[in-house]
Amino acid sequence: MWKKDCDRFEYLQTLVTEFQDTDSDEAKEQVLANLANFAYDPKNTEHLRQLQVADLFLDMLTEDNDNFVEFGIGGLCNLSMDPECRDLILQSDAIPLVTNCLSSPREETVLSAISTLMNLSTPLSRPRISDVAILECMLRFSLCESPRLRNLAHVFLQDCCSEEQVIQAQQGMAGQTQTALGIPLPQRRGQPTQRPH
Repeated sequence: MWKKDCDRFEYLQTLVTEFQDTDSDEAKEQVLANLANFAYDPKNTEHLRQLQVADLFLDMLTEDNDNFVEFGIGGLCNLSMDPECRDLILQSDAIPLVTNCLSSPREETVLSAISTLMNLSTPLSRPRISDVAILECMLRFSLCESPRLRNLAHVFLQDCCSEEQVIQAQQGMAGQTQTALGIPLPQRRGQPTQRPH
């Protein structure tokens, strides 16, 4: 598809410029979705790093537009698989922004947030990623009805924390009802999202 590597860079640069120049939310959503998809291909990683697309994705995590957040965390998830990008994302103090996505009403956003936290897990970042509040959230997700969310939460608990940490979090939750009702659960695509009044 690409004649030269510079064609690939120029195309990605055009997308970033289009995102910055347009006032249309719909156009921005389309560009974000494209950038998030391109972030999955390792051939694009260096170009996206040069274009500082990780920062663009991070900026989307604080937007009110749920589509911006979903595509931003999806792109960040894809980029965070690359060790250099992971380190840049961690230097941007992304963990709190990613963690905030765990309370999204959208299942895809939550799944991408959990996966991103797993990708960002290093010996240095693990204490922040295995924070008690995050572990309790994962324990609740591990009890929810969605098989995708339930299974990914189990993987997170196995891969990103010690057995001792999980036991401590379970003991901390012992007085609470052991259901996922303590947090707003995400909705699957096609289900109406109910917002509090």
